Amino acid sequence: ACDLMNQGILALVSSIGCTSAGSLQSLADAMHIPHLFIQRSTAGTPRSGCGLTRSNRNDDYTLSVRPPVYLNDVILRVVTEYAWQKFIIFYDNDYDIRGIQEFLDKVSQQGMDVALQKVENNINKMITGLFATMRIEELNRYRDTLRRAILIMNPSTAKSFLAEVVETNLVAFDCHWIIINEEINDVDVQELVRRSIGRLTIIRQTFPVPQNISQRCFRGNHRISSSLCDPKDPFSQSMEISNLYIYDTVLLLANAFHKKLEDRKWHSMASLTCIRKNSKPWQGGRSMLETIKKGGVNGLTGELEFAENGGNPNVHFEILGTNYGEDLGRGIRKLGCWNPVTGLNGSLTDRKLENNMRGVVLRVVTVLEEPFVMVSENVLGKPKKYQGFSIDVLEALATYLGFKYEIYVAPDHKYGSPQDDGSWNGLIGELVFKRADIGISALTITPDRENVVDFTTRYMDYSVGVLLRKAEKTVDMFACLAPFDLSLWACIAGTVLLVGLLVYLLNWLNPPRLQMGSMTSTTLYNSMWFVYGSFVQQGGEVPYTTLATRLMMGAWWLFALIVISSYTANLAAFLTITRIENSIQSLQDLSRQTDIPYGTVLDSAVYEHVRVKGMNPFERDSMYSQMWRMINRSNGSENNVVESTAGIQKVKYGNYAFVWDAAVLEYVAINDAECSFYTVGNTVADRGYGIALQHGSPYRDAFSQRILELQQNGDMDILKHKWWPKNGQCDLYSSVDTKQKGGALDIKSFAGVFCILAAGIVLSCFIAMLETWWNKRKGSRVPSKEDDKEIDLEHLHRRVNSLCTDDDSPHKQFSTSSIDLTPLDIDTLPTRQALEQISDFRNTHITTTTFIPEQIQTLSRTLSAKAASGFSFGSVPEHRTGPFRHRAPNGGFFRSPIKTMSSIPYQPTPTLGLNIGSDPDRGTSI
Repeated sequence: ACDLMNQGILALVSSIGCTSAGSLQSLADAMHIPHLFIQRSTAGTPRSGCGLTRSNRNDDYTLSVRPPVYLNDVILRVVTEYAWQKFIIFYDNDYDIRGIQEFLDKVSQQGMDVALQKVENNINKMITGLFATMRIEELNRYRDTLRRAILIMNPSTAKSFLAEVVETNLVAFDCHWIIINEEINDVDVQELVRRSIGRLTIIRQTFPVPQNISQRCFRGNHRISSSLCDPKDPFSQSMEISNLYIYDTVLLLANAFHKKLEDRKWHSMASLTCIRKNSKPWQGGRSMLETIKKGGVNGLTGELEFAENGGNPNVHFEILGTNYGEDLGRGIRKLGCWNPVTGLNGSLTDRKLENNMRGVVLRVVTVLEEPFVMVSENVLGKPKKYQGFSIDVLEALATYLGFKYEIYVAPDHKYGSPQDDGSWNGLIGELVFKRADIGISALTITPDRENVVDFTTRYMDYSVGVLLRKAEKTVDMFACLAPFDLSLWACIAGTVLLVGLLVYLLNWLNPPRLQMGSMTSTTLYNSMWFVYGSFVQQGGEVPYTTLATRLMMGAWWLFALIVISSYTANLAAFLTITRIENSIQSLQDLSRQTDIPYGTVLDSAVYEHVRVKGMNPFERDSMYSQMWRMINRSNGSENNVVESTAGIQKVKYGNYAFVWDAAVLEYVAINDAECSFYTVGNTVADRGYGIALQHGSPYRDAFSQRILELQQNGDMDILKHKWWPKNGQCDLYSSVDTKQKGGALDIKSFAGVFCILAAGIVLSCFIAMLETWWNKRKGSRVPSKEDDKEIDLEHLHRRVNSLCTDDDSPHKQFSTSSIDLTPLDIDTLPTRQALEQISDFRNTHITTTTFIPEQIQTLSRTLSAKAASGFSFGSVPEHRTGPFRHRAPNGGFFRSPIKTMSSIPYQPTPTLGLNIGSDPDRGTSI
């Protein structure tokens, strides 16, 4: 600059960086040489403000040809329009980061989260170092940060950086990057768009071009070369903006010099020596500076003119960009423009997807889980077709939004869980590694998953349930005994025996008076039989004439009435509505028992949920700790399964309870062909099922809004009832397969009654055969007690007299002790010794009954008056029953009490020639 001043100059034009600009400014101000400064950045890197000091307005001879750096204002306006709250700024080595200090201060005041990172020259080495030093969790967070980024670097570095991050899968189509640089031409724009994915916004400086093509190369009286004025010319495309400003600056100086010549105010060129201390400045410097400042030119950069402060106010920024959902190599369009006067002209708000996703094809990853996702058709050579509740929801979204989708199953058939190295497997891993756009299945929204992927709003509530096998209804042959407990039956049986014994003892201590013709005796057997008959409401014939016996029987009848009534009522309830309840009716019941082992799918969301709560020492509910001890047996391998289908099969064919999603288990229980399952669970929904998307996906809000609309208008409930009908073929909550609300009783309910009847019949037949065998074995020596013994009157006379021979008194009064002498075969006692055995029954009340056939009544036989008074034969016609073989209903016995015993004289009438002793129609029972 000093050399040029020594040669003689009118003005100094410089195109340098900020470092040398300050020295030139000082020199120009000292020498009063007009200095037109054109700031140049290194290798196309965006400019930073030089911050030239302007001490005195009159002593300032430096003019800034290029407009001030407005990057801070433009970036702030764009970021605000996009409503970013978290982003990262990348810059290259040549950029002075102090140039955006103003921007950083403003976004910090607004609460935005901004990160800064310098891009090294060796970009590949830089990216490789990230993968080597970061853990998976840190890398996932870094990917999340890269979703929103601003690139302040030269175009060549920006293109290399974009290509590298896309190839290494650090970004996906859901990212949105902003590239800002004044030195970006059309070729650079197309190349950047081609290498990027997601949404791209480019901010660059633009210059107005005359609409009339013929006027583009003419600026007043100056003609510009066509290679410069044609914006499509390759040479003009490769021109840096600094060179364009140099061209216009020279043109501006030429016009100013011409103006001076026309005004005849030309000053000789200054020949100065700037090295000497006493060098005087150029006298015509001020005049030349004012002429330059007042002049202006319309050149390649548009209007070039200077404001009072010596700066060029004319600058325009063009904002170009793409939208989401467009294919690779998509075109770019102008979104708006910005200038210092009017600000932003246009809208940069993200385009709302709504139903404008037509033409977009999404790749959907899923996991088969009934009834959410199932294979409906699998034809060889054709894509599989799927159905289910989640598929219906996805189809409703696709119909409304207009997109298409391709479904594939996760390779490992898992929902996804974090691995030891921090990576994710399963469905979530497919989204994390950008191999799928969305994931849908019975996928629950958890905090860990939401750290690496985005979720829509829940489209169905989620709760944990338990699948158990219904108790098999065993055939209880003695269901009739169910109303009473075994101990109660034992007490009732003991009570029957005790009351029967008491009745017998009371009758023995105070014998009742027997009525004429009574056949009933008061033996222990009869007492027992009478008590049992009255208990089953069949009656009996044991006399209970004494007060004590009547009081006893009255209490017994009241007891029997209450017992029988209670039994009848309870039996009706047991036979009509069988209610066999299982002990497990909630998760708490499941955790308290150890008889039935239970588990879930290993490394699933349910597994992690129980593990976290079970190992939390501050968890108030001990249920989870008990469940975790059971689930974690043998490090989780004993009771857990790999897939949910394996758990369901384990429940069906073994002693096992499966803990899993309640919705899945309810569907399995409803559609089981044998209705062998029932479910219990928690009714409180602490989370929900959602659709997973890549982190930062632009589709999340649109999907969530549509899901809310489906829930509001009831379409979601219709889809639910399709797969979970209210009136299913199976009962979800009954622990046993039973008939409800009564119904026809089957043979199983009364099998025990028939068994008791059959046992009684068999026992009676056996006893009958035993008695028959015994009677045949004894023969005539042991006659049956029930058979009536027929004797003639002569034998009767002789035997009765023999009973009274040992008694001195002719009228012996027997004691009240009563012995019923049932039919005795007196014919078997022909000797005196045998007859004396009967006389041992003295002091007893003897009842005799005599059967006199009708034909014998006509015989000329007489009894003495004494005998007549004892037997009262005058009353025989009243006791006569006709022919002897036709007996009365009570067995044909007619009894008459004998208070006094006497000999019965008998006078045979042999003249009749009747063989009375062999007459079978005569008989007497004693």
